[in-house]
Amino acid sequence: MKSTPTARFSATASRLLRDRRGVTAIEYGLIAAMIAVAIIGILGALGAQLKATFQSVNSAL
Repeated sequence: MKSTPTARFSATASRLLRDRRGVTAIEYGLIAAMIAVAIIGILGALGAQLKATFQSVNSAL
């Protein structure tokens, strides 16, 4: 007995909805993105302070 395209799509869709592996990968991707944004923000704030520190050391020399 041949399955119709609609039946195959329905079976595939229900299998994908039950599969949780993709959800975990997406969560890890979101966590990595948030960490990257935090690091960029921290480095941006510290960059100005480091520049001022190096300029004061340079003028002291």
